[in-house]
Amino acid sequence: MAEFPPPSWSDYELLDSGAGEKLERFGAYVLARPEPKALWDKSLPEAEWRRLAHTTFTPGAGFGKAGKEDSGTWNRLRKMDDQWWIRYANVDGLKMDLRLGLTSFKHVGVFPEQAPNWDYIYRQTRALAAKGGTPRVLNLFAYTGAASLAAKAAGADVTHLDSVRQVVTWARGNMEHSGLDGIRWVVEDAMKFARREARRGKRYDGIILDPPAYGHGPDGEKWKLDECLFDMLRSVGEILAPQDAFLVLNLYSNGYSALLGETVLRQAMRVGTVESGELALNDPFGKALPLSIVVRMTR
Repeated sequence: MAEFPPPSWSDYELLDSGAGEKLERFGAYVLARPEPKALWDKSLPEAEWRRLAHTTFTPGAGFGKAGKEDSGTWNRLRKMDDQWWIRYANVDGLKMDLRLGLTSFKHVGVFPEQAPNWDYIYRQTRALAAKGGTPRVLNLFAYTGAASLAAKAAGADVTHLDSVRQVVTWARGNMEHSGLDGIRWVVEDAMKFARREARRGKRYDGIILDPPAYGHGPDGEKWKLDECLFDMLRSVGEILAPQDAFLVLNLYSNGYSALLGETVLRQAMRVGTVESGELALNDPFGKALPLSIVVRMTR
Protein backbone atom coordinates (compact mmCIF):
# COMPACT_ATOMS: atom_id res chain seq x y z
CA MET A 1 0.00 0.00 0.00
CA ALA A 2 1.32 3.43 -0.94
CA GLU A 3 -0.59 6.61 -0.16
CA PHE A 4 -0.07 10.15 -1.44
CA PRO A 5 -1.38 13.63 -0.54
CA PRO A 6 -4.61 14.45 -2.35
CA PRO A 7 -4.16 16.18 -5.73
CA SER A 8 -6.68 18.78 -4.55
CA TRP A 9 -4.18 20.20 -2.03
CA SER A 10 -3.41 23.45 -3.81
CA ASP A 11 -0.84 24.73 -1.30
CA TYR A 12 1.65 21.91 -1.85
CA GLU A 13 3.33 20.38 -4.89
CA LEU A 14 6.40 18.23 -5.49
CA LEU A 15 7.74 19.81 -8.67
CA ASP A 16 10.67 17.42 -9.29
CA SER A 17 12.99 15.00 -7.51
CA GLY A 18 16.34 13.37 -8.20
CA ALA A 19 20.10 13.45 -7.60
CA GLY A 20 19.47 13.37 -3.85
CA GLU A 21 17.19 16.42 -3.81
CA LYS A 22 13.54 17.42 -4.02
CA LEU A 23 11.99 20.61 -5.40
CA GLU A 24 8.77 21.56 -3.59
CA ARG A 25 6.25 24.37 -3.65
CA PHE A 26 4.75 25.33 -0.30
CA GLY A 27 2.18 28.00 -0.99
CA ALA A 28 3.92 30.90 -2.72
CA TYR A 29 7.48 29.65 -2.24
CA VAL A 30 9.59 26.93 -3.88
CA LEU A 31 12.31 25.14 -1.90
CA ALA A 32 15.12 22.85 -3.06
CA ARG A 33 16.51 20.67 -0.29
CA PRO A 34 18.30 17.34 0.21
CA GLU A 35 16.41 14.05 -0.09
CA PRO A 36 18.63 10.95 0.13
CA LYS A 37 15.86 8.69 -1.14
CA ALA A 38 15.69 10.49 -4.51
CA LEU A 39 18.13 8.06 -6.15
CA TRP A 40 17.27 8.84 -9.78
CA ASP A 41 18.09 11.72 -12.14
CA LYS A 42 16.25 15.03 -12.06
CA SER A 43 13.69 15.49 -14.82
CA LEU A 44 14.04 19.27 -15.02
CA PRO A 45 17.40 20.82 -15.96
CA GLU A 46 19.48 22.32 -13.18
CA ALA A 47 18.91 25.81 -14.56
CA GLU A 48 15.16 25.34 -14.17
CA TRP A 49 15.57 24.25 -10.56
CA ARG A 50 17.48 27.44 -9.82
CA ARG A 51 14.99 29.55 -11.75
CA LEU A 52 12.06 28.15 -9.76
CA ALA A 53 13.62 27.93 -6.29
CA HIS A 54 13.34 30.77 -3.80
CA THR A 55 15.92 29.05 -1.61
CA THR A 56 18.21 26.01 -1.53
CA PHE A 57 19.72 24.16 1.43
CA THR A 58 23.41 23.33 1.91
CA PRO A 59 24.01 20.66 4.57
CA GLY A 60 26.71 21.02 7.22
CA ALA A 61 29.56 18.52 7.44
CA GLY A 62 27.79 16.33 10.01
CA PHE A 63 24.32 16.62 8.55
CA GLY A 64 22.31 13.40 8.81
CA LYS A 65 24.80 11.67 11.14
CA ALA A 66 23.18 10.90 14.48
CA GLY A 67 25.07 12.50 17.34
CA LYS A 68 27.25 14.54 14.96
CA GLU A 69 24.69 16.91 13.53
CA ASP A 70 25.54 20.46 12.69
CA SER A 71 23.18 22.90 11.12
CA GLY A 72 23.02 23.53 7.40
CA THR A 73 22.44 26.81 5.59
CA TRP A 74 19.54 28.10 3.53
CA ASN A 75 20.77 30.04 0.49
CA ARG A 76 18.11 32.47 -0.67
CA LEU A 77 17.93 33.03 -4.40
CA ARG A 78 14.84 35.25 -4.38
CA LYS A 79 13.04 37.38 -1.83
CA MET A 80 10.79 35.40 0.50
CA ASP A 81 9.36 35.64 4.02
CA ASP A 82 11.07 34.01 7.00
CA GLN A 83 7.73 32.51 8.01
CA TRP A 84 4.55 31.93 6.03
CA TRP A 85 1.28 30.01 6.18
CA ILE A 86 -0.31 27.29 4.10
CA ARG A 87 -3.73 25.69 4.42
CA TYR A 88 -4.68 22.03 4.28
CA ALA A 89 -8.26 21.14 3.44
CA ASN A 90 -9.75 17.80 2.43
CA VAL A 91 -13.05 16.66 0.95
CA ASP A 92 -14.32 15.46 4.34
CA GLY A 93 -14.30 18.96 5.81
CA LEU A 94 -10.94 19.09 7.57
CA LYS A 95 -9.38 22.56 7.38
CA MET A 96 -6.23 23.69 9.17
CA ASP A 97 -3.56 26.35 8.84
CA LEU A 98 0.10 25.43 9.20
CA ARG A 99 2.94 27.89 9.71
CA LEU A 100 6.15 27.20 7.82
CA GLY A 101 9.67 28.42 8.50
CA LEU A 102 13.23 27.58 7.44
CA THR A 103 14.94 25.59 10.20
CA SER A 104 18.64 24.76 10.40
CA PHE A 105 17.98 21.03 9.86
CA LYS A 106 16.19 21.52 6.50
CA HIS A 107 12.72 21.00 7.97
CA VAL A 108 10.02 23.61 7.43
CA GLY A 109 7.42 22.63 10.04
CA VAL A 110 5.31 20.24 8.01
CA PHE A 111 5.81 16.86 6.35
CA PRO A 112 3.38 16.91 3.38
CA GLU A 113 3.51 13.14 2.85
CA GLN A 114 1.66 12.88 6.18
CA ALA A 115 -1.58 14.18 4.64
CA PRO A 116 -3.09 10.65 4.33
CA ASN A 117 -2.51 10.20 8.06
CA TRP A 118 -4.26 13.49 8.83
CA ASP A 119 -7.22 12.36 6.76
CA TYR A 120 -7.27 8.96 8.50
CA ILE A 121 -7.11 10.52 11.99
CA TYR A 122 -9.91 12.93 11.10
CA ARG A 123 -12.16 10.14 9.78
CA GLN A 124 -11.49 7.78 12.67
CA THR A 125 -12.06 10.48 15.28
CA ARG A 126 -15.30 11.60 13.65
CA ALA A 127 -16.53 8.00 13.57
CA LEU A 128 -15.79 7.61 17.28
CA ALA A 129 -17.46 10.93 18.11
CA ALA A 130 -20.55 9.85 16.17
CA LYS A 131 -20.99 6.97 18.63
CA GLY A 132 -21.43 9.47 21.46
CA GLY A 133 -19.07 11.13 23.87
CA THR A 134 -15.78 12.87 23.20
CA PRO A 135 -12.90 10.69 21.98
CA ARG A 136 -9.61 11.12 23.84
CA VAL A 137 -6.62 11.27 21.47
CA LEU A 138 -2.93 11.29 22.46
CA ASN A 139 -0.31 12.50 19.99
CA LEU A 140 3.23 11.48 21.01
CA PHE A 141 6.36 12.98 19.38
CA ALA A 142 3.81 15.43 18.04
CA TYR A 143 6.10 18.09 16.46
CA THR A 144 4.16 21.10 15.12
CA GLY A 145 0.81 19.41 15.51
CA ALA A 146 -0.94 18.81 12.20
CA ALA A 147 -2.17 15.40 13.45
CA SER A 148 -3.31 17.01 16.71
CA LEU A 149 -5.29 19.61 14.75
CA ALA A 150 -6.91 16.90 12.63
CA ALA A 151 -8.11 15.08 15.76
CA LYS A 152 -9.27 18.29 17.43
CA ALA A 153 -11.15 19.44 14.34
CA ALA A 154 -13.00 16.10 14.38
CA GLY A 155 -14.20 16.64 17.94
CA ALA A 156 -11.53 14.98 20.10
CA ASP A 157 -10.12 15.89 23.49
CA VAL A 158 -6.47 16.06 22.39
CA THR A 159 -3.23 15.74 24.36
CA HIS A 160 -0.21 16.90 22.35
CA LEU A 161 3.22 15.84 23.63
CA ASP A 162 6.70 16.72 22.44
CA SER A 163 10.00 17.05 24.29
CA VAL A 164 10.92 20.34 22.55
CA ARG A 165 9.15 23.39 23.96
CA GLN A 166 9.72 25.49 20.84
CA VAL A 167 7.81 23.12 18.57
CA VAL A 168 4.98 22.86 21.10
CA THR A 169 4.73 26.66 20.96
CA TRP A 170 4.73 26.39 17.16
CA ALA A 171 1.89 23.86 17.33
CA ARG A 172 -0.13 26.13 19.62
CA GLY A 173 0.16 28.90 17.03
CA ASN A 174 -1.11 26.53 14.35
CA MET A 175 -4.11 25.67 16.53
CA GLU A 176 -4.98 29.31 17.15
CA HIS A 177 -4.56 30.31 13.49
CA SER A 178 -6.83 27.40 12.52
CA GLY A 179 -9.64 28.68 14.77
CA LEU A 180 -9.36 25.76 17.21
CA ASP A 181 -8.74 25.66 20.96
CA GLY A 182 -8.56 23.41 23.98
CA ILE A 183 -5.62 21.15 23.10
CA ARG A 184 -3.64 20.01 26.15
CA TRP A 185 0.07 20.78 25.70
CA VAL A 186 2.72 18.61 27.37
CA VAL A 187 6.50 19.07 27.19
CA GLU A 188 7.88 15.77 28.44
CA ASP A 189 9.63 12.54 27.54
CA ALA A 190 7.12 10.32 25.72
CA MET A 191 8.11 7.07 27.44
CA LYS A 192 7.86 8.59 30.92
CA PHE A 193 4.46 10.06 30.11
CA ALA A 194 3.03 6.81 28.70
CA ARG A 195 4.23 4.79 31.68
CA ARG A 196 2.80 7.30 34.16
CA GLU A 197 -0.55 7.34 32.36
CA ALA A 198 -0.59 3.52 32.53
CA ARG A 199 0.02 3.61 36.29
CA ARG A 200 -2.87 6.06 36.63
CA GLY A 201 -5.17 3.81 34.63
CA LYS A 202 -5.71 6.41 31.91
CA ARG A 203 -7.10 5.30 28.53
CA TYR A 204 -7.10 6.96 25.12
CA ASP A 205 -9.38 6.19 22.18
CA GLY A 206 -6.73 7.20 19.65
CA ILE A 207 -2.94 7.26 19.91
CA ILE A 208 -0.55 8.68 17.30
CA LEU A 209 3.20 8.02 17.37
CA ASP A 210 5.88 9.45 15.08
CA PRO A 211 9.09 8.60 16.94
CA PRO A 212 12.47 9.77 15.62
CA ALA A 213 15.46 7.53 15.08
CA TYR A 214 17.32 9.41 17.82
CA GLY A 215 16.26 12.04 20.30
CA HIS A 216 16.41 13.46 23.81
CA GLY A 217 13.76 14.26 26.38
CA PRO A 218 13.60 17.66 28.11
CA ASP A 219 15.67 16.29 31.04
CA GLY A 220 18.27 14.60 28.86
CA GLU A 221 16.49 11.26 28.50
CA LYS A 222 17.95 9.33 25.58
CA TRP A 223 15.79 7.87 22.83
CA LYS A 224 17.09 5.39 20.27
CA LEU A 225 14.40 3.88 18.08
CA ASP A 226 15.98 0.43 17.71
CA GLU A 227 16.26 0.08 21.49
CA CYS A 228 13.09 1.80 22.64
CA LEU A 229 10.33 1.19 20.07
CA PHE A 230 9.13 -2.18 21.37
CA ASP A 231 8.93 -0.97 24.98
CA MET A 232 7.24 2.23 23.83
CA LEU A 233 4.56 0.24 22.03
CA ARG A 234 4.04 -2.02 25.03
CA SER A 235 3.48 1.04 27.22
CA VAL A 236 1.11 2.52 24.64
CA GLY A 237 -0.78 -0.77 24.53
CA GLU A 238 -1.60 -0.34 28.21
CA ILE A 239 -3.25 3.05 27.67
CA LEU A 240 -5.09 2.38 24.40
CA ALA A 241 -8.79 1.65 24.93
CA PRO A 242 -9.62 -2.05 24.48
CA GLN A 243 -12.34 -1.34 21.92
CA ASP A 244 -13.54 1.49 19.66
CA ALA A 245 -9.96 2.75 19.35
CA PHE A 246 -7.30 3.45 16.75
CA LEU A 247 -3.53 3.76 16.61
CA VAL A 248 -1.22 5.32 14.01
CA LEU A 249 2.51 4.49 14.02
CA ASN A 250 4.72 6.41 11.61
CA LEU A 251 8.41 5.62 11.09
CA TYR A 252 11.02 7.50 9.05
CA SER A 253 14.06 5.48 10.09
CA ASN A 254 16.06 4.05 7.16
CA GLY A 255 16.12 0.27 7.12
CA TYR A 256 12.64 -0.11 8.59
CA SER A 257 9.88 -1.70 6.53
CA ALA A 258 6.11 -1.72 6.81
CA LEU A 259 6.22 -5.42 7.63
CA LEU A 260 8.73 -4.83 10.43
CA GLY A 261 6.58 -2.05 11.87
CA GLU A 262 3.49 -4.25 11.73
CA THR A 263 5.30 -7.18 13.37
CA VAL A 264 6.64 -5.04 16.23
CA LEU A 265 3.13 -3.70 16.83
CA ARG A 266 1.56 -7.16 16.81
CA GLN A 267 4.14 -8.47 19.30
CA ALA A 268 3.88 -5.45 21.61
CA MET A 269 0.13 -5.35 22.21
CA ARG A 270 -3.24 -6.92 21.58
CA VAL A 271 -4.20 -5.83 18.10
CA GLY A 272 -7.35 -5.54 16.08
CA THR A 273 -7.42 -4.83 12.36
CA VAL A 274 -3.97 -3.79 11.10
CA GLU A 275 -2.87 -2.22 7.83
CA SER A 276 0.59 -1.05 6.83
CA GLY A 277 2.29 0.62 3.89
CA GLU A 278 4.26 3.65 2.76
CA LEU A 279 3.59 7.36 2.61
CA ALA A 280 5.02 8.95 -0.51
CA LEU A 281 5.02 11.95 -2.82
CA ASN A 282 4.45 11.99 -6.59
CA ASP A 283 6.20 14.40 -8.90
CA PRO A 284 4.73 15.35 -12.31
CA PHE A 285 7.16 13.05 -14.13
CA GLY A 286 5.81 9.78 -12.73
CA LYS A 287 8.40 9.31 -10.00
CA ALA A 288 7.08 8.13 -6.64
CA LEU A 289 9.22 9.23 -3.69
CA PRO A 290 8.58 6.99 -0.63
CA LEU A 291 9.43 8.79 2.60
CA SER A 292 7.96 6.94 5.59
CA ILE A 293 6.21 3.77 6.60
CA VAL A 294 2.91 3.72 8.44
CA VAL A 295 1.11 1.09 10.48
CA ARG A 296 -2.52 1.69 11.46
CA MET A 297 -4.68 -0.35 13.79
CA THR A 298 -8.35 -0.23 14.73
CA ARG A 299 -10.18 -2.11 17.47
